Amino acid sequence: MNALCEAVKTYGPLAGRILLALIFVISGFNKLAGFEGTVGYIASKGLPLPQLAAAGAIAVELVGGILLVIGWQARWAATAIFLFLIPTTLIFHPFWAVTAGKQMETIQFMKNLCIMGGMLYVMAFGAGPLSVDNRKS
Repeated sequence: MNALCEAVKTYGPLAGRILLALIFVISGFNKLAGFEGTVGYIASKGLPLPQLAAAGAIAVELVGGILLVIGWQARWAATAIFLFLIPTTLIFHPFWAVTAGKQMETIQFMKNLCIMGGMLYVMAFGAGPLSVDNRKS
């Protein structure tokens, strides 16, 4: 049991960072590949400067996600993603304001809250032992 605990302490934070970051890296690439569609979706929510908002979302998702995976400046990356998720969750998943798709929006809203919890862990405890932040000089 002790060996298992040690393995989880060593490899768990890396696996956790990869799992947290995966959705953002994939989403960022998809937004980049379908930039005009992303801009249109953002504009459909009535947000100003949808091109700028799309570029910002891509930057946070791709850069933040990649930084989390490698564990470099992981606390800052997690903070940026956490802050990004606040308006994203409220604007794009307002389950309280829809009738069609209410269950899906509720699931998406709750998923984002769960991801925010993961980001809080990275913000509080850092990237863990297998990371650029904790490399031995």
